[in-house]
Amino acid sequence: MSTLDPRDAGLRTDPNLRKDLDATVRARRELGDDYDSALVESFLEKVEQRIDDAVDRRVRRRLAERQMATARETRRPRPADSWGERYGFALITLVLAIPLSAIAGAVAGLSGMVVTWLGIVGVNAVQAVRLNPDLLGRRRDDDDPARSE
Repeated sequence: MSTLDPRDAGLRTDPNLRKDLDATVRARRELGDDYDSALVESFLEKVEQRIDDAVDRRVRRRLAERQMATARETRRPRPADSWGERYGFALITLVLAIPLSAIAGAVAGLSGMVVTWLGIVGVNAVQAVRLNPDLLGRRRDDDDPARSE
């Protein structure tokens, strides 16, 4: 049995294909046996074209489904993989905060230290939100059951 089932491509129910087959059979009767191969070739080209069209539609649909799945996957936040990824950035910024605070305090006084620490807190906040977008308190659209329909 062939792996290509005509029902898969909708060929059994295609009225145009049935008309083409009937026209090919009538033409064969009128023209005789001399034109058998040309008529069969012509009909097979039409069948092949319809199969190609059906396969193209199926491939395009699956490709679109895959692209949608990929797009949905890239929008989802990626959970932090390790302790280092979660806390390493914060530890590095706190270690760097010591010399930055000393420099800012020596050069600009208290206002320099406030600006330095606001920067350190801001960088850590951005990193925390990047790793966990739910910290902002907003619900994502695809998690909202009212919008899923």
